[in-house]
Amino acid sequence: MPVAGHSRASALLRAVAAPRRPPSRSIHEGPDTIEELLDRHLVKKPAGVLDDDAAEAEARRRLTSSRREALGLYRDILRATRLFAWPDDRGVPWREVLRANARREFEEARGERDPEVVARLLIGGRDAVQQALDRLAEASRRAVEAEEAKRRGGA
Repeated sequence: MPVAGHSRASALLRAVAAPRRPPSRSIHEGPDTIEELLDRHLVKKPAGVLDDDAAEAEARRRLTSSRREALGLYRDILRATRLFAWPDDRGVPWREVLRANARREFEEARGERDPEVVARLLIGGRDAVQQALDRLAEASRRAVEAEEAKRRGGA
């Protein structure tokens, strides 16, 4: 008998001293919790697929971002038009003509919801403002050079 007791004690010592491994479960034992059961057996949505609420939230976020960009572009246009003070052929300051045209174009595009079209409009608007400012800077530079040439030639 002492041998049997000794083998039981050594088996206990080995079990306590051995590194702990998670208990293995057979297929038939089942999960510990409901969450584990659901995780194991429910089909998970791929990361790129959104439900209706998530898609609506994403569209709203994009719309808000585009709205912010459009307002920024409109403000930049208004700031840029301050530089166009001379009148056109009818005697109306170019500043007013440019502002009216910008307002009209923004109003026409107000209902646009397609993100690609909105992005294209914003990029086109930014390019147009930059080109107008570049042309204005070039014309101003030429006017200054012409004025200096007159002074040198007339003095």
